[in-house]
Amino acid sequence: MIVLVAVETRNPGASRADAAPAEADLGNEAWSLLQRVVFSQRPRWMAVIREYDLVPPHWIALQTLDEPKPMGELAKQLACDSSNVTWITDRLEERGLVERHAAEHDRRVKLLVLTAKGRALRAEIEERLSEAPPPIAALSPEDQRTLRDVLSRAVESLEADR
Repeated sequence: MIVLVAVETRNPGASRADAAPAEADLGNEAWSLLQRVVFSQRPRWMAVIREYDLVPPHWIALQTLDEPKPMGELAKQLACDSSNVTWITDRLEERGLVERHAAEHDRRVKLLVLTAKGRALRAEIEERLSEAPPPIAALSPEDQRTLRDVLSRAVESLEADR
């Protein structure tokens, strides 16, 4: 008869919570921490966009319109019905921030195009929102540099997948 015995190599007095996370869990833990920092800034983010008389769907639409985009594609990105995108577009168009253009390949398809005024507003808001929030600003310059470098690599990977 063969008996297998598991040998515990960590401190026997330490609890499971004290154990180092498995490598597979490191990414999950990093993502969870990043979300906590980002979501803690939602009130600040909301206050800034409200100063410009925008609501979250307006701001998300402005952020995604680097290139002309069909309204249906924006609906997918916003995870909403096309009728909601029509309402969002109407509000942005009234303010001169976007325009609707017929697609060359199919005039029934409406492309959303950011206007010069929309680009300027987006740049102004992005500048305000790019200011480091207190949890990041409180890190040492070395930690900020490391965080920036790691997140830059994550963004490069994201863009490579597109």
